[in-house]
Amino acid sequence: MTDNGAVLPWIVIRQDDNGNQYRVGRYATRAEAQRVADRLEAGGHKQLYLVERSGRRASS
Repeated sequence: MTDNGAVLPWIVIRQDDNGNQYRVGRYATRAEAQRVADRLEAGGHKQLYLVERSGRRASS
């Protein structure tokens, strides 16, 4: 939940070449999070973007 009370259960995570993971943002729907991840991946830089539900850890 955010400060304004909105529930944002979907997270976009960036994984670098060394396996380090960083949260990029939180989103209300999986579709919205996936659009963001797809747009970031299309940028040409070789990074992996994962979409997962809050409370679940990404697999390496």
